[in-house]
Amino acid sequence: MAEPDAGPAPEKARFVTGSTMRHVLVMAGAGAAGLVALFAIDFINLFYISLLGDPSLTAAVGYATTLLFFYTSVAIGVMIAATALVAKALGREDRQGARELAGSSIVWMLVITGGATLATLPFVDGMVHLIGARGETHAVAALFMWIVMPTTPILALGMCLTGLLRAVGDARRSMFTTLTYGLVVAALDPLLILALGWGVPGAAIAAVAARIAMVAYALHALLVHHKLIARPTLAHTLRDFRPLAAIGGPAILTNIATPVGNGYVTAAIAPFGDEAVAGWTVVSRLIPVAFGGLFALAGAVGPVLAQNYGAEAYHRVRGAMNDALTVSTIYVVAVSALLLVAQSLIVSGFRLTGEAADIVEAFCTYLAITFVFAGGLFVSNAAFNNLGYATLSTLFNWGRVTLGAAPFIWVGGQIAGGDGVVAGFMIGGVPFGIAAMVVCYRVIGRLGEERPRRSLRAAIAGLLPARRGSTANN
Repeated sequence: MAEPDAGPAPEKARFVTGSTMRHVLVMAGAGAAGLVALFAIDFINLFYISLLGDPSLTAAVGYATTLLFFYTSVAIGVMIAATALVAKALGREDRQGARELAGSSIVWMLVITGGATLATLPFVDGMVHLIGARGETHAVAALFMWIVMPTTPILALGMCLTGLLRAVGDARRSMFTTLTYGLVVAALDPLLILALGWGVPGAAIAAVAARIAMVAYALHALLVHHKLIARPTLAHTLRDFRPLAAIGGPAILTNIATPVGNGYVTAAIAPFGDEAVAGWTVVSRLIPVAFGGLFALAGAVGPVLAQNYGAEAYHRVRGAMNDALTVSTIYVVAVSALLLVAQSLIVSGFRLTGEAADIVEAFCTYLAITFVFAGGLFVSNAAFNNLGYATLSTLFNWGRVTLGAAPFIWVGGQIAGGDGVVAGFMIGGVPFGIAAMVVCYRVIGRLGEERPRRSLRAAIAGLLPARRGSTANN
């Protein structure tokens, strides 16, 4: 069957001209609006569950979402690869290549996330037990996962489509995709959780319905408005696996580090009881609401960097990086000040007492500001993924959740219990944020000198100063 017409000749790639600060702000603003709304709805969902008056239910959602974040992280890795490659193709004005990459990305997203889901479904009970859930909390967490997990490929598809909208520079429809998800959850949560009395299973059913609505909206935007998705063929799908894997493989490993870190924190807090786990659950939901702008910024700057990299406008790559780090720092300082003021409202709103309240107060008072360095890490990782050094993002993220987490968490737990566990996790990531920013600027300084190095060892070696008597490209 003949390939559908790609439509009229496309206009020049959006991000290769004009102010890089404006592009970063527009894309990040739209992304933040959608993500923060999405995370806020998720946060309100937890609030509805807290109204049921049973801390074990709040803890159960915390256990389940910690595990489910693993699958989301796999999807984010594939989405990063799809966004980077499609944006780069658009930057070099290869519209048909971008369309074929978009179609192949969707196929591989469904294959990878579907395979991961099917392979692990039989082990749900064991996974929930492994991170510390026991008794009724274990049963509720497992039920939540059994309802939500089978629709993981649908969520992954929605995420991939959102990334493709960002790649083409459609900030508005990318935002509306995530808002669609949030609006469906907002409408169904109070009905299913409270009015019908379905509790935690009601929250899971609302999430499933929202995932389907999200995919429907984004598919319509890409197929009708942008005509960006070519019909996948076996030849194109196999051809595009290697470039997608070159970025997606390290990006998946990078993003898996986050749920591994969160899972380790949850397991480390579990011995301190359900109250401590409930406090960490609130913090782990508060972080994406408060700092969703950072996640949006990292996603927004990627296509700007990739399009300009594809167009070989390396000075604009550095300018976009400068702009992103400036916005990140200002954002974190402002949000940290708001959390400091609002902490008592958060504690009372969730009816937290004892150690749960202590954990939330410690985060709002002392620990939120450490996201200045986390923001630097997120933006640097976006640059690594889009500039051909994806293995470096893997190195820094895993360093953050191993060397930067385990010893600090253990010491913190010994000194201050649940509060100390959370403090150790936040503080241990600071040096990795600083190091990532330093290395990122060295990467940008080398653009145009040679082809990106693909192996981790070669990437690191290429960033070290050349030894005396050697040439720059040795």
